[in-house]
Amino acid sequence: DMSLLELTRKFEGKFFEDLEALNIIKARGYPRATDHIDEMAELIIDLEKNGLAYQSDEGSWYFAVGKKEGYGTRLVQLDPDQLKKGASAATGGGGAQRGGMDADEYDAEKEGVRDFCLWKAFKPEFDREDATWDPVVELEGGGTRQIGKGRPGWHLECSAMARKYLGDTIDLHAGGVDLKFPHHENEIAQSEGANCAPFCNCWIHNGFVNIGDEKMSKSKGNFLTLRVACPTSDDVRAYRYLVASSQYRNPLSFTDAALGAAKGALKRLDRVKVMIDDVLSKEEGGDNNADRVDSDIVATVERELANFEVAIADDLSMPRASASLFSIVKSAEKEFKRVAKAAKDSDGDESDVVPPLDLIGLKSVQQALEKMDQVFGIYYDVPKVKGDESDDGDSASDDGDDASVPTDVMDLVAQRSAAKDAKDWGLADSLRSEITALGFAVKDVKGGDPIVSKV
Repeated sequence: DMSLLELTRKFEGKFFEDLEALNIIKARGYPRATDHIDEMAELIIDLEKNGLAYQSDEGSWYFAVGKKEGYGTRLVQLDPDQLKKGASAATGGGGAQRGGMDADEYDAEKEGVRDFCLWKAFKPEFDREDATWDPVVELEGGGTRQIGKGRPGWHLECSAMARKYLGDTIDLHAGGVDLKFPHHENEIAQSEGANCAPFCNCWIHNGFVNIGDEKMSKSKGNFLTLRVACPTSDDVRAYRYLVASSQYRNPLSFTDAALGAAKGALKRLDRVKVMIDDVLSKEEGGDNNADRVDSDIVATVERELANFEVAIADDLSMPRASASLFSIVKSAEKEFKRVAKAAKDSDGDESDVVPPLDLIGLKSVQQALEKMDQVFGIYYDVPKVKGDESDDGDSASDDGDDASVPTDVMDLVAQRSAAKDAKDWGLADSLRSEITALGFAVKDVKGGDPIVSKV
């Protein structure tokens, strides 16, 4: 039998592994609800003092919704009369039966049918001993107060921990669109009722993650974990790009096609970055086209960086930000193709001077990619999961995963792709021979990126 502590620590560990895998910047702290029971009890006492909380005969504590002006109107527009009818029907007209109602909200002694639970009194038939508490509150004027043995309601912990770590008023609160009511409306009511101050200045609600056309949920049997949905490092990075390039307010449809498109976009981004890094590293100490001041690439980069910042400031319009990213990438691709084509057209004629690459422009692209990646966060190595079931190999790679191919081989593959785009077949064949000599094979895919595998 697993204890509550063992169970929560197990999934806490998986949560942090996923944060690291997705390259998510960690918060300063991750307070646990079970470590803040005293703060929750104090908030209940504050609400009671302000006339907004009461204890029922069975020992549970409830928030008196009818006494809080404006309840249910901050994030949604609720009809109080309809709420009363719905609650009455759910309790059988007068709380005589539970029906399909949440046990935490059922109590025949509630003063109002809309009142929500702050603290649920301990009941042996429902509760386990290692998930109940009996806190003692120290009162300001001296003395102590007990609220009774039990456990917190769904909403209380958020208000209590927000007050402790962020103060009475916070700047930003995020969450799924389905949490607007009742959870976030109840948070507002609790926090403002106890603190007598505005709770939050700005709310951000994200759309659902859908599997195909349905919301992902355990009840529908379509619930996926990150490592099941994204078994390779390329998959994980692609999922990050898929999310980061989407509009957060809209539903996100997770499908094989969507993930495949994101992987294709990432390979294009990776290829361009590798080509630019390779060229610039070879040209270190040179004049970097110092006399070329009319770079079209630089002009494109400056324009798209400005568009990128406007998009970010406009309600995080990430699809527009992504469009700016690829406009910059395209300018670099065109430059490589321009020079490759000129080299092919010269056909070895020494009298024809092959124009040099616009290194100043490519340097500006490199810097732009680094700046934009502070938001997209896609250029990183996905860490291997500790204790992964597949101990005989890297869980974040497979035979066709670029992560298992050396960088110098991928550089040659990228150069070969550029040569093919420029129809320089001789150079492309020569590069394929070099790749083969290093122990790898390249398989071209119509309409997609080549597959690289060990010979």
